[in-house]
Amino acid sequence: MATDIPTKAGGDLRWLASLLQMSDSFYPTGAYSHSFGLEGLAQAGVVTDRATLRAFLLGEVLPQLGRTDLPIAARAWVAAGEPPDWTGLREACRLGGAVRGAREPREASESIGCQRLELLARLHGGLAVELNRRAAAEGWPRPACVAAAIEGRTLGAPPEAVLAALVYAAASGVAVAAVKLLRLGQNAVQTLLAEGLAGAPDLIAAALALAPEEIGAFNPWWDIAAARHESADGRLFIS
Repeated sequence: MATDIPTKAGGDLRWLASLLQMSDSFYPTGAYSHSFGLEGLAQAGVVTDRATLRAFLLGEVLPQLGRTDLPIAARAWVAAGEPPDWTGLREACRLGGAVRGAREPREASESIGCQRLELLARLHGGLAVELNRRAAAEGWPRPACVAAAIEGRTLGAPPEAVLAALVYAAASGVAVAAVKLLRLGQNAVQTLLAEGLAGAPDLIAAALALAPEEIGAFNPWWDIAAARHESADGRLFIS
């Protein structure tokens, strides 16, 4: 007897399993090698315990994500329609690189984005192949946020799901690094991660409503910590 599970009218979720694959820590993007600025802040004595980690995640990481990567990914998702708007995609790629003030986080985003797009082209072909070709020929950066949008379009995922995956990637990346850098257990960090993800719907809605001229963030102490991290005597992470 078939199980009668109600589904949303017209809901095609064939993209979901593949999006989960691309969001998994087993997916080889190189993200595990980056602390996304946390190590520099820990070295500076800014983030030292659960309370300061919470302030960093909820007060800095996620709000800045909502003003940079999320709206850029949303614009790239629209530009990646059929037919693709290559001018729009080029501008999204350039903007995705420009919103990071320090070299380390900018290079980290591009490294992860390039890896994701190369693997996407290998697994699914399609739009990623042409974007990689154009980026190589014309010198476009390929930031992680644009890569996420191209993944979503290739799989048929809606923009809200793409942005939710970006929120999870940003929050979990900081959480994983925190376990290695701070005297915190996994349970303590998971509670912070759950708290951060609870705000994802509002963060995504605000990012989708953000005007193009409002995209960007100014966070000099985070940028300074990232710049100092480049020349640190010792470090666990690339960024």
